[in-house]
Amino acid sequence: MMIHEMLPVGPLQCNCSIIGDETTHEAMVIDPGDDIEDVLAIIRKHGLQVKQIVITHAHIDHVGGAMKLRTATGAPILLNQNDYALLKMLDVQAAWIGMATPDKVEIDHSIASGETVSAGSLTASVMQTPGHTEGSICLYFPTEKTLIAGDTLFAGSIGRTDLPGGSYQKIMRSLHDTVLALPDETVVIPGHGPVTTIGEERLTNPFLIKR
Repeated sequence: MMIHEMLPVGPLQCNCSIIGDETTHEAMVIDPGDDIEDVLAIIRKHGLQVKQIVITHAHIDHVGGAMKLRTATGAPILLNQNDYALLKMLDVQAAWIGMATPDKVEIDHSIASGETVSAGSLTASVMQTPGHTEGSICLYFPTEKTLIAGDTLFAGSIGRTDLPGGSYQKIMRSLHDTVLALPDETVVIPGHGPVTTIGEERLTNPFLIKR
């Protein structure tokens, strides 16, 4: 069984996911943007051992707390290498939203389509979904019918494409070719805001309804 706790962190309320295997107590944390003490409290509550820290894209609100979490858990930080350039701009990103510049974030491994990330028996496929950023990824847990969508898809909306590395053409291609290829019952955990499903978004999302 999957332990899945989601908590909105930081000033932009990024949805951080803590996903753990109830049997082995191995876990992964996705998008630890901030409020790492709260994240660690959840990890302790379930007695979890963090095996990976996965970043869906290199915006400060998703990656800001990653180093602090790595220091606390020893887990490696994974990010698609197409976002490494964006990661070097964290000081600029911090200035955009009036935050303190975080320490330099070091990435341990790049992850790309066709690879998987695991915690115990829980395995997610990595799906490269460029558009919001060049290196945006989603994580799909087929057995649990769950998609961690980062800022690619939201309930009723899609990720903004007007920031450096963004492309409207690319995000639409990622959504139609990759994300919407998933089954309707797939639960979607977006990077911000409420949980939704692929079926719901296919029917009602104004960006995705076939004209």
